[in-house]
Amino acid sequence: MNSNQLFEKIENSKKPDFGDVLSKSFEMYKKTFSIGLVHVLISLALAIPFILIIYIPLLPFYIDMIQNSGDPYYQPEFLEGFSVIMIIVWILLVFVLSFVLQVFNISIYGHFLKVLKNEDLGLTEETGGYFTIAKNHFGKIILISLANMGIALVAALACYFPVFYVMVPLQLVIPIFIFNQEMSVGDIIKAAFKLGNKYWLVFFGLILVSSIFSALGLIVCYIGIIATMFFSYIVIYYMYKDTVGFDEEESQEEDTLLVN
Repeated sequence: MNSNQLFEKIENSKKPDFGDVLSKSFEMYKKTFSIGLVHVLISLALAIPFILIIYIPLLPFYIDMIQNSGDPYYQPEFLEGFSVIMIIVWILLVFVLSFVLQVFNISIYGHFLKVLKNEDLGLTEETGGYFTIAKNHFGKIILISLANMGIALVAALACYFPVFYVMVPLQLVIPIFIFNQEMSVGDIIKAAFKLGNKYWLVFFGLILVSSIFSALGLIVCYIGIIATMFFSYIVIYYMYKDTVGFDEEESQEEDTLLVN
């Protein structure tokens, strides 16, 4: 699907039903629970080396704080003993690695969306590996991440209120990219805002409810977040599917009409 076809589909799309999207999302959540859990665990496993790289240089500081916790005159000096160059290199390394981690997380997220499509439509399409999308579109994912960060930063600088507005389109960027990988970054962002603006209130409500459900695992038991956090991905999948849809879905509907 090219950009013009996608924009036309968005223009002609029907308003998604709030209750229907949630109902289908819960059913799919139960159906793909083990699959979603695996994707979350892989994402967490990838994050461990990143966390170690960030915190290992800070260990002496934390150890010093613990050792002097009973001293009322102790004044911790953050990053004492590190040169300016070392601090700059560390900050740059954290910045670069955060984008690399983001690329792999988007690839895992995209793989899960493809699995959801197969499960939902009864297809047997090749989904590739967890990191196939990252391998094929590393540069594009970096650009998408930079664009998302830039938009969110500008919105945050404008007194934070616009963050609530851009939150909806930014949630749609990844599914639009995953199911339309041939499109340019500019067209992907444009399509996300076009779709997000059209059904902003419904999408905002769905994102809010799915986020609350995803956070339940954190409230019940911290580690429980692993079992609930991917629910929001399923809701976003149906937000895309029930508006833009898929060519395979249209073919199935045509076949059904011919049979009848």
